[in-house]
Amino acid sequence: MPGTLFVVATPIGNLEDITLRALRVLREVAVIAAEDTRRTAHLLARHTISTPTTSLHEHNEHQKSPSLIEQLLRGDSIALVSDAGTPTVSDPGAHLVQLASKAGIRVEAIPGASAVMAALSVSGLSTQTFTFLGFVPTRSKDRNAWFALLLNSEGEVIFFEAPHRIRETMEEFGRMAGDVTVLMARELTKTHEELVRGHISAVLDQLTERRGEYTVVAMIGRKPEMPPAEPPSTETLQRELGEITDNNGTSRRTAIATLAKRHGLSPNDVYRALESAKKSGS
Repeated sequence: MPGTLFVVATPIGNLEDITLRALRVLREVAVIAAEDTRRTAHLLARHTISTPTTSLHEHNEHQKSPSLIEQLLRGDSIALVSDAGTPTVSDPGAHLVQLASKAGIRVEAIPGASAVMAALSVSGLSTQTFTFLGFVPTRSKDRNAWFALLLNSEGEVIFFEAPHRIRETMEEFGRMAGDVTVLMARELTKTHEELVRGHISAVLDQLTERRGEYTVVAMIGRKPEMPPAEPPSTETLQRELGEITDNNGTSRRTAIATLAKRHGLSPNDVYRALESAKKSGS
């Protein structure tokens, strides 16, 4: 009978933030597949767990997963962990889970600490609807597509960013979405945890620390109740499109999303208006 693949959430900072069930599973499995065995070793030592570990990270996951599947099929159970938080959520592990599912192996979630839930719970913003967008891409094309997705999201948006890119990202966010309200959480659950709330223009002045990953919660996609405005003319849309793409180096797709958000239109409506003007030669 095959073993079970346990997807185990580990602390995002404070090593006490782990469940009793997770500790039991980590003790009982045959091996722990860890994103970084050195990081996991600190957690295991803290809780006197001697289970052997093997590395499974983004660079070797496709190569190493088949051998772990074979071990599971022989009857051994395996725990999958990442450096912090839940495996497969902006972390490695999805490929192993997919292979296990296809092989008929039981995959069981062991939930626990989450930077997304922790930041949302202390944001003071609505928790009814939110969109998690993971890490902000670094490549220009992917980054433009990511911002287009962000601008078209409803409710709160949550994303991660590295400390050396946080100022650039928030400045770009502000140019596209306006001076929206955000919570910026750094070093969640750790000794030097820092929470900064306010409009983007205000929190930018407080970004002095260049260490520790940021979790950002932003209020976007919620428009105040007000009478419907006169729809912008095609000439206005063309002019504003040119200003956004020329001044910010923004892609046409992201600029259209920005215009849609600005004027309370759908991106398709903006696109159709611009295309119609192009075909008519205006």
